[in-house]
Amino acid sequence: MAVNYVCRHCQMPLGSFDNAQVSEYRLGLHFLTPEERKRIIAYNSNGDVTVQVICDYCSQTLENHPELALLTNPLQ
Repeated sequence: MAVNYVCRHCQMPLGSFDNAQVSEYRLGLHFLTPEERKRIIAYNSNGDVTVQVICDYCSQTLENHPELALLTNPLQ
């Protein structure tokens, strides 16, 4: 099982854990509400997990131009 982190806006890979020993609890994902889990975490058919976060570039861009948050895909 691998846990892959990607930016939710630009889809850039940000990091990966390729270890079955890494649990969602150790990654802090247990703090998410059920709604947040549905929006942020995707379970792939091969057992891998994809976690959508925001990279520094997209975060800074949205901070400088908050009107982009109104678009469906603001940075693609």
